[in-house]
Amino acid sequence: MPDASVSLAPAVPPTPPIPLSALLAREDLALRPIAGPADRDTVIHWAHTSEMADPYPYLLGGELLLTAGVHVTPVDATGPYFDTYVSRVVAAGGAAIGFGLAPVHDAVPRTLVAACEAHGLPLLEVPPQTTFSGVARAVWQLMAQARLAELRRVTEAQQRLAAAASRPDPVPSVLRQLAQRLTGWAALYGPDGAEIASAGRAPHDAARQALAHLTDVVRPAPVITTPPTPPGTPVRTPPTGRPAPAVAPAGRPAPSSATDTMAGSHLAAYALGTGQGFVLGVSSPHREPGDHTIASVAAVLLSLLTGEHRSGTGAARSSALVRVLLGAAPEEVAPLLGTGRWVVVHARPETQSADAVAAAALGAALGSALVDLADGVVRVLLPAEREPGPQPGWALGVSTAVSPGEWATADSQAARALARARATRTALVGHGTRPGLTDLLPRDEADAHAQALLAPLGAAPALVATLRTWLSMHGSWDRTAVALSVHRNTVRQRIARCAALLGTDLDDPDVRMELWFALRRA
Repeated sequence: MPDASVSLAPAVPPTPPIPLSALLAREDLALRPIAGPADRDTVIHWAHTSEMADPYPYLLGGELLLTAGVHVTPVDATGPYFDTYVSRVVAAGGAAIGFGLAPVHDAVPRTLVAACEAHGLPLLEVPPQTTFSGVARAVWQLMAQARLAELRRVTEAQQRLAAAASRPDPVPSVLRQLAQRLTGWAALYGPDGAEIASAGRAPHDAARQALAHLTDVVRPAPVITTPPTPPGTPVRTPPTGRPAPAVAPAGRPAPSSATDTMAGSHLAAYALGTGQGFVLGVSSPHREPGDHTIASVAAVLLSLLTGEHRSGTGAARSSALVRVLLGAAPEEVAPLLGTGRWVVVHARPETQSADAVAAAALGAALGSALVDLADGVVRVLLPAEREPGPQPGWALGVSTAVSPGEWATADSQAARALARARATRTALVGHGTRPGLTDLLPRDEADAHAQALLAPLGAAPALVATLRTWLSMHGSWDRTAVALSVHRNTVRQRIARCAALLGTDLDDPDVRMELWFALRRA
């Protein structure tokens, strides 16, 4: 039966298991196997030292149990004690026993060797010069190496899958890359259960049919209302000849993934997040710890490829982007994204730097998928009716509501508002909406005056930005430095340079007012 529920097997630590053979290969430990199976399939999850007569309550499963036999009396060493002891270790899921020869025993008791042989539990002899802490440290070192190797493998697979998703044939490319990474076969199944695309070495027919049946376990059951079937009506089988889908019972959601094994093939099915019934199926001869993570990354990419870009919203955004790249004006493409007025939001995290995941999360919280991340600043474009509010851990600057033709102006407004929010340590600052003195003059005359007044600074954009921020912060050196992410001495030098180029006294309130008037037009 497909495994779509929590396993009842003994719990093991969330660490990568290591082969017992890798520990035996450590020459510095000089461990010697003296009992148990000779195969090399035994793995251990950690090392645990215990001198309890019954360690069963303290084992999680998968341990290399280290003991010096302190709890063993001379009578126990010759009686049936060790048979009970070993059976309890096996019942707890212990992987192996390491018996230390010092300081209590000079040799491993023969009854312990016989009990481990009888129960199929590996038994290692730990020489006197090897400490238990040294064995435990070696186990953790091997685990760290295994974890690092697995992380590298998963990271490389993620990068290759992402690159495959950007190819002209994204779905087949992702499936090919996934099949290569898992050394198996990957297939995309449609809502009707048919194979849409596949890649890799296909499994034998029995495993292939079992995988197709497994996809029905994770596929959401359709809500269909049908009249009762009259008695005697023949049952019609699906056109593919497969057995009836094993869907989840009514009222019970289907699992997101399921696994099964068929004739040596490890099978897995992943429901894609589109809600349209697409399923990713995977068959591989081996199942490594990182395989689930790699397949999950592929499932996310395939969800995007089969979901958003086929939806009306995703297609509209793609069309708008293409038209802008081809030279269309913002007001021409805005109807594809929605109608009405818009606001621009600039945001920075208060502590760590922003990444793509954090940017997407912020966009979702504000209610817009139009998100851009550049130079540590997240910019979000959203309809004006979705009034943005403060977001925990973020500093936000919000523009005024504008028409699509004024998006560039709103972008500048949001940038200045964010600078003020960071300098004043305010969660959200909105650009002022009150009419200014510039609204009392003809636009052409105001622009000409601003250009003439600021002309000496025209060749130095950094000076203009510093002067604007410094005036907005009422001449505060520290707040201006925070807003611009520079040292306060840099601010002082730039302001002194502005005063020299403009040939004026920046301490004069009238001069500051006139400059602020001009900067509002710049």
